[in-house]
Amino acid sequence: MGIYLTATGLYKPAYQISNDELVAAFNTYVDNYNAEHAKAIAAGDKVALQHSSSEFIEKASGIKSRYVIDKKGILDPKIMAPIFPARKLGEELSVMAEMGLAALKDALDRAKLTADELDGIICASSNFQRCYPAIAIEIQHAIGMQHGFAYDMNVACSAATFGIAQAVGSIKAGLGKKIAVLNVEITSAHLNWRNRDSHFIFGDVAAATIVEELSTPKGYEILDSKLYTQFSANIKNEYGFMDRSEFLAADTQMYADIKEPVTDKLFLQEGRKVFREVCPKVSEIITTHLTENNLSADQIKRMWLHQANINMIDLILRTVVGKDADKSIAPVVIAEYGNTSSASPVVAFHETQEGVESGDLCVMCSFGAGYSIGSVLLKKV
Repeated sequence: MGIYLTATGLYKPAYQISNDELVAAFNTYVDNYNAEHAKAIAAGDKVALQHSSSEFIEKASGIKSRYVIDKKGILDPKIMAPIFPARKLGEELSVMAEMGLAALKDALDRAKLTADELDGIICASSNFQRCYPAIAIEIQHAIGMQHGFAYDMNVACSAATFGIAQAVGSIKAGLGKKIAVLNVEITSAHLNWRNRDSHFIFGDVAAATIVEELSTPKGYEILDSKLYTQFSANIKNEYGFMDRSEFLAADTQMYADIKEPVTDKLFLQEGRKVFREVCPKVSEIITTHLTENNLSADQIKRMWLHQANINMIDLILRTVVGKDADKSIAPVVIAEYGNTSSASPVVAFHETQEGVESGDLCVMCSFGAGYSIGSVLLKKV
């Protein structure tokens, strides 16, 4: 018996935003802001905002477009956030559950499984639209899975590999034989679209991975997982249910007057610090993981890395494999999807398996806030 990654599924929203569209909206917002605060800017009380550009975005990240659940609100300079109506829990599927359900159905079809054959569902994402009941349990109910377990977990952008490791652990513990890991990311709702340094980073998507214990090999054997965390506040999203109390402690009138989320509670990162601190650690974790399994970097045929930034992907590849490494070893899907947080290495895996042959050794690695890093060693059957 072995444990295998047998299939993945993907759901991408109907709307897509190009860099040019995003920049046009952002620059209009900048012009409006600077005009509205012209006197304060001239007096030195406020700092003028700077334009963005498609060239800047692509050079900084490799991103050309991203999928989103709502386009109109994001591109409205007066709003710059996705808009979707509230849904009554218990009467309608939540937005996250709807996306996760679509990805799960796709994965089950590819694995040739029915929902009742699943023993567990883990929804591993970077943000959740509510604390409870779990999105995973809602999906379990919606897909008609009558037994087993489901739960949510959050390890930011590393949630996919951590989720796969938990699925493997659950199987080894005897909790089930077939477990689905879902990565549902509505990153457009947690992103501050008015921040020049990060307004272009994220995209919405849902991915699903099926992990099974089988006597007949299928898909990719999961050889080993390695997880690592270290505290850092250089990537953060603090928006949450305790904000009301914090606002009241600071100023009850401010809370009464507030009309939109405080932007410093939304996604923020110290990009340069993250690059300097995370990339070397990711390379170290992958290299150590290979060594622990008596493998060398030159044996790795494919690396599905977190699609955070094209420059990070390139540096990690060159550090692990060598400065002259073939870039096709670490394929990139960030140009089309943007950074889809926890889903991104699964999206890369789903879209770029061509050329992987039986016996090939591969790595799936994610990294992000925490800091958190997860590495999964795979062998193509």
